[in-house]
Amino acid sequence: MQCTKNGGHLASVSTVAQCVAGVAVHSRAWWETALDVSLFFPSVVGIGCSQLKYNPASPYQSNLNSILTSIVNSASYANYNNFKISLPGSDVVYGLFQCRGDLGNADCRQCVSDAVARLGATCSGATGGAMQLEGCFVRFDNVSFVGVEDKTVAADKCGPLVGDDSDVLARRDSVLSYLGAGAEFYRVSGAGKVQGVAQCVQDLSVGECQDCLSEAIQRLRTECGSAAWGDMFFAKCYARYSQRGYTAKPENDEEVEKTLAIFIGLVAGVAILVVFLSFLSKALDHKGGGK
Repeated sequence: MQCTKNGGHLASVSTVAQCVAGVAVHSRAWWETALDVSLFFPSVVGIGCSQLKYNPASPYQSNLNSILTSIVNSASYANYNNFKISLPGSDVVYGLFQCRGDLGNADCRQCVSDAVARLGATCSGATGGAMQLEGCFVRFDNVSFVGVEDKTVAADKCGPLVGDDSDVLARRDSVLSYLGAGAEFYRVSGAGKVQGVAQCVQDLSVGECQDCLSEAIQRLRTECGSAAWGDMFFAKCYARYSQRGYTAKPENDEEVEKTLAIFIGLVAGVAILVVFLSFLSKALDHKGGGK
């Protein structure tokens, strides 16, 4: 499915994430997704809300608030945790968060706090919600999902084609092969200018993680082909590669470079004007003194 420029097909999440023209965005079940090309951390990769609603001021809402508070607090000292709250006479709430493997505690908490705030605004009243940011993932629901492998596609996109650059493609294949051969939940790889990263949610077993990543990487190879970069986010794992690192946002990099060039040009212009005015002032003073 091709995105429209205004992203009108994204329904309830169109106010949170933007649809990039020319990039395929897919929706699966209640996991409505979109891709954000912002350079600023943390950007939204995907977000979804359950269609089921809970009653305001209900025990479920109280349990949910407790889960989300525990998630944010836990992110101060851990990069993964899951929770279950079930008070007598109330519905069970499950929650989970995970930060990217290279984030420190402070950045992890900041990312998770942002995700929880966005979920609260976007999924208000929903019994379930999930958000994937560039640096972290948060999910809650009234049905248990913890420890369940889920290879539902949450978000996928591919960059522009690199043509017949066999060297770049060979390095890309090397990076993806390395990511698919590891045993860690968080994996990074690099070959020349091509870099890659992969991660599983830590409620999976090692075998489930490997199975999830193997399929994500295979779909990257198949769907992105000779693209300069690609992202494949499943519900419980993801794999990414790029010639520019993990961000895969060449359009914005070019805009930053253009903005920087304009800024430098303006600074140079102001400097020349200051020198000219200084020279003119001295010339006028010299002329006035000679009378």
